[in-house]
Amino acid sequence: MEELEKLRKEVSACVRCILHTTRTQTVFGEGNPHAKVMFIGEGPGKTEDLTGRPFVGRAGELLTRIIERGMKIPRSEVYIANIVKCRPTVDLAFQKDRPPTPEEVAQCSPFLERQIQLIKPKVIVALGGPAAKYLLKTELGITKLRGKWGWHGDIPVMPTYHPSYVLRNGGEESPLKKDVWEDIKKVMAYLDGKLVLSQPRSPSQQELWLDL
Repeated sequence: MEELEKLRKEVSACVRCILHTTRTQTVFGEGNPHAKVMFIGEGPGKTEDLTGRPFVGRAGELLTRIIERGMKIPRSEVYIANIVKCRPTVDLAFQKDRPPTPEEVAQCSPFLERQIQLIKPKVIVALGGPAAKYLLKTELGITKLRGKWGWHGDIPVMPTYHPSYVLRNGGEESPLKKDVWEDIKKVMAYLDGKLVLSQPRSPSQQELWLDL
């Protein structure tokens, strides 16, 4: 926890990319520092920027329900973070959210990598395309990636739809919600020891495997 707190302070003072010029505050991440499951999204939104907490808006409420009602564990027992720690907005106008640029990801991702090293999760859930593409080092879209295991180093990664994407495409009645739940059930099976995964021996093997 001490190392995470040091990293949090470093992030709070970060000026590595242009996003620091518009943020209200950084959004470091939160949860159990020894979590078995780590959820990673792309970046903070409006509510997150105002509160300093990840996934606390409408998308966060859906994610919390998936964790607590579906996985049957308290949200506080997982760890939730984003690739970038400041809110990315269109034209830096702080009105409409957008995915982080490659440059923003390049500048901020070392913080995420350090979080992963410190937390040492047994599995990572990548929420949405930008997170999945970064973690799996692929250009495949989330519709092709979701539900298929990948690897970030020696940690298995399950890509699934971002909660905000689900909300934009039917909300609580969206068929995408069922897809997310199917992906989460695979995560639970792995954690329960009901699913054994074999790590690809090389990056090229993972790339071929993801493309199946």
